[in-house]
Amino acid sequence: MYRAAFYQFRPLFGQPQANLSKVLTALAGVQADLVVLPELPFTGYHFRNRTEACKLAEDPRASPLVEALVELCRRQGFHLVTGFAERDGERCFNSSLLLGPRGIVETYRKIQLFMNEKSCFDPGNLPLRVRRVRGARIGMMICFDWVFPEIARTLALQGADVLCHPSNLVLKKHCQQAMLTRCVENSVYAVTANRCGEDRRPHGTLRFTGRSQVVGPRGQLLFQAPATRQTVHVEPLDLAQARDKKLTRRNHLLRDRRPEFYFK
Repeated sequence: MYRAAFYQFRPLFGQPQANLSKVLTALAGVQADLVVLPELPFTGYHFRNRTEACKLAEDPRASPLVEALVELCRRQGFHLVTGFAERDGERCFNSSLLLGPRGIVETYRKIQLFMNEKSCFDPGNLPLRVRRVRGARIGMMICFDWVFPEIARTLALQGADVLCHPSNLVLKKHCQQAMLTRCVENSVYAVTANRCGEDRRPHGTLRFTGRSQVVGPRGQLLFQAPATRQTVHVEPLDLAQARDKKLTRRNHLLRDRRPEFYFK
């Protein structure tokens, strides 16, 4: 069995070293193949403006924080998907990194920006890509990408077994439920790593919904964390289930598509 995990916690805004210490401590004994962290877990989320976001962002290719996470992967023998405030020259992206014992495996820059993210970050400019790690095919999406079924479908068409979904969810009802549909319509697993708690800033407070979850390829909720509690959870995944795309003996989720009628 493939073992996928998430760590739901409350990052402290603007304190990357303190947040890194939380992650290193929480994951020190975790036995897993893949671990998923929330969106922007080291900087916090509720930026005042673009200047503040860019000041806290880093180039992942020259980041002591990334080096510490890679060393964690090396010690623990797993891969890690984490949200990351990425600086690339004058540009700033809300990104997700797939890290392993040898370094950065893949970078995804959030395509669908939510609310004030549009004022703080550049829209993602890299294609969606699936990477094989430890026998599983991994695709990355971030938070608000859940509302656009094209994201999950594109990754499924590339062969994804598991959708890694770092999140900072603030809408109380929609995302966790929608991810059940994303999974059943693509026959994939999804690991949504949300944060809990709040970002209390001078310009307002944002509260996050927690309830990180793992969903199976038939839309079954395998595990869901509480709304407010820091949680590490490891879930066994049967990858063969994700690779079986037959909904009935005569219906195949991907081969039955007729895209010539979808986009005009």
